[in-house]
Amino acid sequence: MEKHPFELTWKEIPLGFVQTDYMSCLKNHTGSWRSERPIWDESHCIKCGVCYIFCPEACIEQDEKGYFHANLDYCKGCGVCAQECWTGCISLKPEE
Repeated sequence: MEKHPFELTWKEIPLGFVQTDYMSCLKNHTGSWRSERPIWDESHCIKCGVCYIFCPEACIEQDEKGYFHANLDYCKGCGVCAQECWTGCISLKPEE
């Protein structure tokens, strides 16, 4: 029995795979595709929300203290948040 495409790890996704289901990002936990995860250093974060604005997956959430963090169920580890963070408080760590 073949796996459904969303049961595949990022290394098993077939070349050229295109997902056409509208709003599938809300239904499918795509974080299993991630090879790196973003880590916030709250001592340098100024709570500006630039990471939230630029996240292509819209998986960045704000906690009760105003700090931002990625919802790792949906974060694909693309690194856009770290690249756009001008304070440098976001770093990417290899997935274990």
